[in-house]
Amino acid sequence: MSDHLIDRLADWLREADRILIGAGAGLSAAAGIDYNDAASFTRDFPTLAARGFRTRYEMIGRPLPPELHWAYLAANARTVRFDPRPNPLYQQLRELLKDTDHFVWTSNVDGLFARNGFAPERVFTPQGDYALYQCATPCTGEVWDFEPVAEKLVAATDPTTGTVIERTVVPDCPNCGGEVQLNVRVNGAFIEDHYLPTGRALLDWAQAERDSRLLVLDLGTGYNTPTVVRLPMEYLTRMRASTRLVRVNLEHSEVPDVLGHRALAVPMDAADVLDALAGAALT
Repeated sequence: MSDHLIDRLADWLREADRILIGAGAGLSAAAGIDYNDAASFTRDFPTLAARGFRTRYEMIGRPLPPELHWAYLAANARTVRFDPRPNPLYQQLRELLKDTDHFVWTSNVDGLFARNGFAPERVFTPQGDYALYQCATPCTGEVWDFEPVAEKLVAATDPTTGTVIERTVVPDCPNCGGEVQLNVRVNGAFIEDHYLPTGRALLDWAQAERDSRLLVLDLGTGYNTPTVVRLPMEYLTRMRASTRLVRVNLEHSEVPDVLGHRALAVPMDAADVLDALAGAALT
């Protein structure tokens, strides 16, 4: 069955004039960043594991003392967002697309697309980016680079307690001096204005050339935040008769029945699919 699905997907890739990548947490997990993996969390954050925490996912929005909260955010961003090494899976995906006209719509905030050769102006990240931080109020629409702050926090973290021991390196708002947070969509304070131009460019791109053969390749989107990527991919496919949808997801590959022969469900891990497609020509 999987060989048949891969053959059909390869055919659709070759036939596509343009490709829209819709990416969710499943793609990052396939690339080695699994927010639900307890083993990697225990390895990377032993002091937090000793306190009873189990996964990165349960740390999202968790109220913690500032010295512990920022120590975790900095260490996690250093691993997830600021690792300079190429990611083999994203490199493989970029090679698969080659020169095909494409855009990316992702709920992931790890920057892996831009860090692996995808044009940043063609990557829409409506959930934010771990590379930035903002005022928690917010008192301003300005955002700031988090990497230099993260480096200071990591350097000031006690490895035996997992807490920042120098309170002066815990960031405050450069504008009002109040509390700050990462520039990700965890609450109503999220500043999104700087992401919206890319979102508008994506919609203009998707609505142009309406007779072209557009392939929507949905990689790893599930039901945690389906309104961010998963459902818009389905809506876009329904609205364009020349559009096809492929959903690659080990657990949630379901596609709407109304799309009929224009949708393909591939119940496989994204890494296995990309391995199987390696070397497939898109021309």
